[in-house]
Parts: sequence; C-alpha cells; structure tokens
Amino acid sequence: MKKIALTLLVASVSLMAADGAALYKKCAACHGASGEKKALGKSQVIQGWDAATTEAALNEYKAGTRNVHGMGALMKGQVAPYSEADIKAVAAYIAGLK
Repeated sequence: MKKIALTLLVASVSLMAADGAALYKKCAACHGASGEKKALGKSQVIQGWDAATTEAALNEYKAGTRNVHGMGALMKGQVAPYSEADIKAVAAYIAGLK
C-alpha cells in the first residue's frame, strides 16, 4: 500500500512540475522563439544566458528591484504569476535555447 501511495505522489508531483517551454510561449512574443530578439528593441538578447542569470533577473523583476532599459514594470507584470518553480523551469528552458 505504501508503494502505491508513494508512486501516486511522485506521479502527481511530476504532473504539477512547471513546463519551461509552455511558460516561455508568452516570452517569445517579445524575445523571439529562440530568445534571439531584443524585446521591444530595448532589452538584451537572452539567448545564451545561463539558468542562474535568468533566474536572478526574473526574481528581481518579480520583486520590482530590476528595471533594465525601462522594462521593469512590464516584466514585473509578466512574471508576477510565476511561482519559484515556474521561474526555475523557464530559466532552464531559456538556458537551452540556441
């Protein structure tokens, strides 16, 4: 019985895990499908950023402490609904963009 309960718990956590690719879809409108664009012609190209850099930037935007090129308010609104797991997932996804 314990094995069944544990298996169900692991399966449900896996299903709830954040999907970086799905989360990135709203980012792609400004940053491009591969992170190759300067968002609104202002931001840095995020393609090639490592996960730690992206995660830190997203957390700073979410906290309202980052405002690079005047994009702080816009980005704060974009990342506001992201959980910590979402931020980690999208940061890992961005790190893999080529």
